[in-house]
Amino acid sequence: MLSIARRVSLLSMASSHSPFSSSLSKLYMDSNNSFGGSERLITLARQLRQYKPPPTADDADVEEQRIEESAGKVVSQVGFVESSTPISRQRERFRPQRAAVLICLFEGDSGDLRVILTKRSSRLSTHSGEVSLPGGKTEEGDADDAETATREAKEEIGLDPSLVNVVSVLEPFLSKHLIRVIPVIGILSNKKAFNPAPNAAEVEAVFDAPLEMFIKDENRRAEERQWMGEKYLVHFFDYQTDGKKYMIWGLTAGILIRAASVVYQRPPAFMEQHP
Repeated sequence: MLSIARRVSLLSMASSHSPFSSSLSKLYMDSNNSFGGSERLITLARQLRQYKPPPTADDADVEEQRIEESAGKVVSQVGFVESSTPISRQRERFRPQRAAVLICLFEGDSGDLRVILTKRSSRLSTHSGEVSLPGGKTEEGDADDAETATREAKEEIGLDPSLVNVVSVLEPFLSKHLIRVIPVIGILSNKKAFNPAPNAAEVEAVFDAPLEMFIKDENRRAEERQWMGEKYLVHFFDYQTDGKKYMIWGLTAGILIRAASVVYQRPPAFMEQHP
């Protein structure tokens, strides 16, 4: 198990051989372009463009395997930073399907950073009613992880990719069925230009939450579980907005804990405990 200090130190590591080079190359080529928005968002974009995820194994030999049921959507009760898992040390047996999710950030009315989330349709056969980030599996023709994430966001909630300034990608996460999930961070500088149009077949509601809540030890609980012989913690965050209650947990919570740690440049106020 990686210590908290070790995992936090990984946030600043960089590698020229990162498997995310295809996604990052587009970001850095456009790194000096202005996309509007507040000074805070512009500064945040500059900060995140400098972030590179810790190095992982080369993706060149990645093969597809069965993705979990849910029409290729990325929802799981289990989700870990890939480098912290036992399976990451067994490369000859590790052949994950690839997927991407969009962490779309914008500045709220009170000046806080907020992230767009969805509640899955209660009519779905799996993970119905659960909270997730927009995203799904990589499809043939997707140029990179950023295109996968923004394409899925458009399909799910009607978010026009032209409104999103993709600035970084995070280290891969693994879902319960060993799907490699790439979190893509994008900034929405003009929130008023986004009028949510959820796909009723997949999404029941679109809402947003403060990003910082995912590194605070408030309205949070954790349960110890076991995966592949290793103990870990599942984090649950309770959130209420517009009279509705949501529970954010599992893979989605894990990704948002890491995203908040990167954005705010500090570790969470609680123990994460990966396998």
